[in-house]
Amino acid sequence: MALTNPQTAVADPEAMNKGLVIDNDKSRRLLSGDEKAAALLLALGPDFGKPIWDELDEIEIRQLSRAMVRLGPITQEMLDELLGEFVMGVSSSGAMAGNTDSTERLLLSFLPKERVDQIMEEIRGPAGRNIWEKLSNVQEDILASYLKNEYPQTIAVVLTKISTDHASRVLAVLPEELAMDVVQRMLSIDPVQKEILEKIEATLRTEFMSTLSHTQRRDSHEQMADIFNAFDRQTEARFMTSLEDANRDSAERIKALMFTFDDLTRLESAAIQTLLQAFDKKELALALKGASETAREFFFSNMSARAANMMRDDMEAMGAVRLKDVDEAQSRLVNTAKDLSARGEIVIAKGKADEEMVL
Repeated sequence: MALTNPQTAVADPEAMNKGLVIDNDKSRRLLSGDEKAAALLLALGPDFGKPIWDELDEIEIRQLSRAMVRLGPITQEMLDELLGEFVMGVSSSGAMAGNTDSTERLLLSFLPKERVDQIMEEIRGPAGRNIWEKLSNVQEDILASYLKNEYPQTIAVVLTKISTDHASRVLAVLPEELAMDVVQRMLSIDPVQKEILEKIEATLRTEFMSTLSHTQRRDSHEQMADIFNAFDRQTEARFMTSLEDANRDSAERIKALMFTFDDLTRLESAAIQTLLQAFDKKELALALKGASETAREFFFSNMSARAANMMRDDMEAMGAVRLKDVDEAQSRLVNTAKDLSARGEIVIAKGKADEEMVL
């Protein structure tokens, strides 16, 4: 980056260390480190400043933006002095070396010490590596599969350290009861002691990240089957028909992997009764309202005669219902079954009659 015609007049070294002195007829004040950076970026403008902005994270951008807002008028003399200080600072050593110390000194020139300490601690880490950035790039289903065996408080700590968008995706695939427990703990979490945090980092690095490279990426047909499961029946039929025309083999593989409302009829008697106890009765009535007669009778046969009659009465009292509402109720019933299976409370039969798969 070249700066044309910089002035060489620079404030005395002591003033430079404390901040740039601005002297005019009305006031005399010091520019802080972030205000200097803001003034320099304003001088560079959008064309020359863009490469620098691109390297900043959101917090740094916000901080510099706030500094720009409070900067006030900058005279030509002030700008010349700032550019001169910048050029002198870059050229005084004759050479530069990128390392931990030089990076920390640079950050301290325009960021608060607390923020710099946090950044440098993350960079160094227990073994000089940032485990949290690595976790943010791990597939949410793989990370959730590992975390669901940990204490909820530990999961809460991990999710507060990774990126928020990734944390949301991990929460979404955790068993619902566990996820809600983790949410409650995240809401009331206290600052974690450094020793405990380092222990969590070390455990993640040795027990999870070290074996992650051996984990096979999830099959794309499995992922697509989950997407199709989330469709309403009309959208599912439309996409499946198109896929059958384009690639019948893939369509058949996805069909075989999908777990639908009708697959619930493969549940053993004990499993279906566990599901019925866990699901809201009004929701069940709505789900059965649009089910096939075979599916209805399957559910009724796993209820007492009195409960089955009450369910029929509830369904009749509903009158006409929207297909969309039925689809959503059936989807919630399927998801409840998956959650129960994930917790080991039921076993879900899938595919051929002699095959079983625990989700």
